[in-house]
Amino acid sequence: MREALAEAAFQLFLEHGFERTTVDDIVARAGVGRRSFFRYFPSKEDAVFPDHESSLAEMTAFLEARPDGDPLDRVFDAARIVLRMYAANPEFSVQRYRLTREVPGLRTYELSVVRRYERTLAGYLRRRLGAAPDGSLRAEMIASAVVAAHNNGLRAWLRSGGSGDARLAVEHAFALVREVWAGRIDPLGPPPPPVVALPAAGGADGEVVVMVASRRTPLWRVVQELEAVLAEG
Repeated sequence: MREALAEAAFQLFLEHGFERTTVDDIVARAGVGRRSFFRYFPSKEDAVFPDHESSLAEMTAFLEARPDGDPLDRVFDAARIVLRMYAANPEFSVQRYRLTREVPGLRTYELSVVRRYERTLAGYLRRRLGAAPDGSLRAEMIASAVVAAHNNGLRAWLRSGGSGDARLAVEHAFALVREVWAGRIDPLGPPPPPVVALPAAGGADGEVVVMVASRRTPLWRVVQELEAVLAEG
C-alpha cells in the first residue's frame, strides 16, 4: 500500500505539478481513502521520499551492529547504503531530483532528510571519539564532510540523468575526505605528532633539509611544512 500510494503521488506530481496535486487526488488515483494515505505519510512531501525512512533505519542498524573497526571506514560504508538506494532506481531518482529543484518546499524537506543522515553519522562518531581530544567537534566535522562528499558525487550523477556508475564520483569525493582525516581520528591514541623540519649541514649551498614525521602524518602536512621551511630559506 505504501508503494502504491507513493507511485500514485509521484505520477500525479509529474503530470500536474506538486502544488496542484492534492491528497484527495492521490487517494483517488490509488483507489483508497484519505485515512490510508495518512497512515503511511504525514504529508505530500513525505510521499516524494518514501524510501528514506527505510534507508535511515538500515544505516542506523548498520552502525549499531558493528561499533568497532575504523570509524572513518564505517561511516563511508553507512553513506554507501544511501547511494545504493538512489542507484537501485535511477529513473525515479532522477525524476525526484528534478522535481525537488522545481519546488522550494521539497528542497527544504530534502535538506531536513539530509540533516537526519548527518546526525546519525555524527552520533556514531561521537560514541567512538568521545574520549579523544575534541571528539565531539571532530565527529560533527567528519559527518558533515562525509555527507557533503556523498551529496556532491550523487548530485553530479543525478544531473547527468543517471548515466554511468553513481559510485565513481562519490568514491572520488570520499577519497578526498580520507586524505584529510585518515589516521587522525583514532580515539585510543593521540593525534600524530607535528612534523619537524630541521636544516642540516651538507651540500655546497647548505640546501639540505631533514624532515621528521610520524607515519600517520598526512602527506599534505609534510609538504606544507617543507614548503614553509624552504620559503624561510
